[in-house]
Amino acid sequence: MSEKTASREANPVKRSTSELAKAAVSGWLGTAMEFMDFQLYSLAAALVFNKIFFPDVSPVIGLIAAMATYGVGYVARLVGAIYFGRMGDRIGRKKVLFLTIALMGASTTLIGVLPTYQMIGIWAPILLVALRLIQGFGAGAEIAGASVMLAEYAPAKRRGLISSLVSLGTNSGTLAASGLWALLVSALPSDQLLSWGWRVPFLASFIVMLFAVWVRRSLKESPVFEDRADVVDGVALNKSELAAKAEITAANAPEQGVLEKALRQRKGKSFLIALGLRFGQAGNSGLVQTFLVGYLATVLMADKALGTTAIMYGSIVGFATVPFIGWLGDKYGRRTLYMALSALTILFAVPMMLMITSGNPTLILIGMIVGLNLGVLSLFAMESVTMAEFFGARTRFTQLALAKEIGGILTTAIGPVLAATLTAITGHWWPLAAMLVAYSAVTLIAAIVGPEVRGRDLVKLEDAI
Repeated sequence: MSEKTASREANPVKRSTSELAKAAVSGWLGTAMEFMDFQLYSLAAALVFNKIFFPDVSPVIGLIAAMATYGVGYVARLVGAIYFGRMGDRIGRKKVLFLTIALMGASTTLIGVLPTYQMIGIWAPILLVALRLIQGFGAGAEIAGASVMLAEYAPAKRRGLISSLVSLGTNSGTLAASGLWALLVSALPSDQLLSWGWRVPFLASFIVMLFAVWVRRSLKESPVFEDRADVVDGVALNKSELAAKAEITAANAPEQGVLEKALRQRKGKSFLIALGLRFGQAGNSGLVQTFLVGYLATVLMADKALGTTAIMYGSIVGFATVPFIGWLGDKYGRRTLYMALSALTILFAVPMMLMITSGNPTLILIGMIVGLNLGVLSLFAMESVTMAEFFGARTRFTQLALAKEIGGILTTAIGPVLAATLTAITGHWWPLAAMLVAYSAVTLIAAIVGPEVRGRDLVKLEDAI
């Protein structure tokens, strides 16, 4: 048995409670920053960007254009997932997480100082798209890296609960962004909101970035990364180096088996199931947190503050929902929770749309709050830990990031544009209910065919299936 393998079995790398707490705060801050950035943009796209960056088109076309600009960030996210995911699997999680938070924060802050279409014409939306691409490049690996880091820090029996703290960043960021927008929309007249008010939330995100960077400076590397059999001197061996090491350790059956499994496994099954699990959360998020806010204000002509208020209240409720779902996942398993949550979301899709289109502010609030917590935040609490357990340590960061971002492109990025187009063509809400059902059905099927991965050893180099 090699020195490293023997060392790991005798004395695996551990982290103290204070170090676990720091990792949790780091993950929470990074996810909060990501979702604050994207929620700031999505709300701005739904409420004002069609007027200040696309003013020479009809309101409906302007909304579609603003949503399309929202979607381009997801193309850059995919590139960032590949680039930073591979880097994180190769040289460690910590270094990548430091870079991603800086890129996201800088680009979001710069959106707040952009000149408008009225000032520089077509260059305004071009610069907006450029910053969205930079923002997306950093964000493409942020939440995946934070999920991997915290799951690899957490003890197996409490992994679901602790990993769900990453998901708390989603409603923390959403709450901050929605709260700022709700305050601005209710406090400022339209001319001030369009002239300078929309810039305030983007500039305020700079404070969150500084705090997150400060926390991550002293964060230790993932104990799982340090325990990996394929990591030598802090850098993972490439495939040829791994094959050579497997030959050298041919006399050592335990370690050779570990290395050969990593070399021989044919990847794909775990990734496809993880992608299916991603569909429900990402698709529902794009509809509930992005499109419906603009739909309420632009199509249903409801009070502009109503949508942002609903998201804000839903995010507050999420502070109880997310850890509760994480705890349930530890108690009853990931697969069972996924099936139950997906099925309930399917059943709630039509009632939710009936409530939202009722014209009754109370019913609208209830529909969006329940929809956000059931179909988005609950699934995200499960996603944070389940995907990490699906993938082997050698490619966990890369595969998790790709599953999230490909799923995001297919749903969250395209979904709002498709929803805007379908509702403009049909003049009805039923396409939105159909999309919610379709997204959740994909996740339900993935959960049914997938394995139970609760408590899996995350140091294993190979995927779950």
